[in-house]
Amino acid sequence: MIKIALFSSKSYDKEYFERFKPQAGIEIRYFKSALNEDTTELAKGFDVVCVFVNDQINSTVLKYLKEHGTRLIALRCAGFNNVDLDAAQDYGIKVVRVPAYSPNAVAEHAMALILTLNRKTHKAYNRVREGNFSLERLTGFNVHRKTIGVIGTGKIGKAFCNICLGFGANVMAYDIHPDSELEKKGVVYSSIENLFKNSDIISLHCPLNDNTRHMINKDAFKIMKDGVMLINTSRGALVDTKAAIKALKKHKLGYFGIDVYEQEENLFFHDHSENIIEDEVIMRLISFPNVLITSHQAFFTHEALEEITTTTYQNITDFTNCKESKNVVA
Repeated sequence: MIKIALFSSKSYDKEYFERFKPQAGIEIRYFKSALNEDTTELAKGFDVVCVFVNDQINSTVLKYLKEHGTRLIALRCAGFNNVDLDAAQDYGIKVVRVPAYSPNAVAEHAMALILTLNRKTHKAYNRVREGNFSLERLTGFNVHRKTIGVIGTGKIGKAFCNICLGFGANVMAYDIHPDSELEKKGVVYSSIENLFKNSDIISLHCPLNDNTRHMINKDAFKIMKDGVMLINTSRGALVDTKAAIKALKKHKLGYFGIDVYEQEENLFFHDHSENIIEDEVIMRLISFPNVLITSHQAFFTHEALEEITTTTYQNITDFTNCKESKNVVA
């Protein structure tokens, strides 16, 4: 019997993990708490710890897990920047992930942010519900023939490029590994500086690491066009949020759509409607009329949840059967 501790559990996690659970050999305990240094005792005695984007698996956590029987960290997401991979290797704990649960879900959400910010459909919806049918201050622009800069053309970035091409946009891209298939379709790869300089819309689809942290900073904003639209559905710390606020105040940044946020672990996936939110940065962002924030929702489709669940189970089964998995990251 494989015992799994699933952290940061929500109702939809339990729904899908119970729906696709193998008939025998697996026992799951669901914890609403995130896994961090304060909650490690909950993982005592579990063979597998299953975690999500805002669980913090540092060296201290990994040491405790090793000492109390955990042999596998199963990420139910693509990113793994929240896991100390070096420490995991030192303690002999394998780490697996779900590399591509639904590229189209995230890519489509990025385009939804663009269209909503541009055509102001969220504002129009609220107006009409109040009996206001005026079109004043709802003017948008055509995405057709605009230049969209895509940073990162992995599976999600590639899906997003294809959507943009479908709108008739000019697509520029930056990636250390250009995609020849996208190039044949008309995507033009360039330096990141050239992309900043020429893009009307910039969308981020790259991983978070030491090289990409705060890649969108005050220096990057200086290069960008006045009124540029910036979209981030990847990782919050790709953007220096305080620099973005300054760019918004100076009208350099004309539109800002984010599904991720640097300090989201203290906010996202929870209902704070009856609480005072003490994060002054997020509250300042919310105050701008040209900022649109969703709370790490881009992945959230039926197809993605099914893929996350089935791949996670397969990763765990491969590990217990000593079968090599292509989804191992450490």
